[in-house]
Amino acid sequence: QVQLVESGGGLVQAGGSLRLSCAASGGTVIRYGMGWFRQAPGKEREFVAAISWSAGRLYYADSVKGRFTISRDNAKNTVYLQMNSLKPEDTSVYHCAARLRGDGESLRGSVYYTDWGQGTQVTVSS
Repeated sequence: QVQLVESGGGLVQAGGSLRLSCAASGGTVIRYGMGWFRQAPGKEREFVAAISWSAGRLYYADSVKGRFTISRDNAKNTVYLQMNSLKPEDTSVYHCAARLRGDGESLRGSVYYTDWGQGTQVTVSS
């Protein structure tokens, strides 16, 4: 089981940027498919982005494509979510998740993941 801790959330104006970090311990991120999800109050958890284990294939939700970038730093054992051109509708709690040797389109589904972080709040003001 890998432990995940998110950081980097905060309050930002529309059009601004934030970079979220997901630091892993108890496992090396290159061996895990890693995903970012978000959940706003009263709404379903929503897929944002994912990176597959080893080869690092990237997957994005249509709503963030071209604005968000997921990346992995193996030396720091951390996965990042760079968020640019933020919109008020991006306001949510962002969670990272992991699945050992996770790969493929299944990475878009929250039920695929076995380990979750506690989340970090992102608030975008208009």
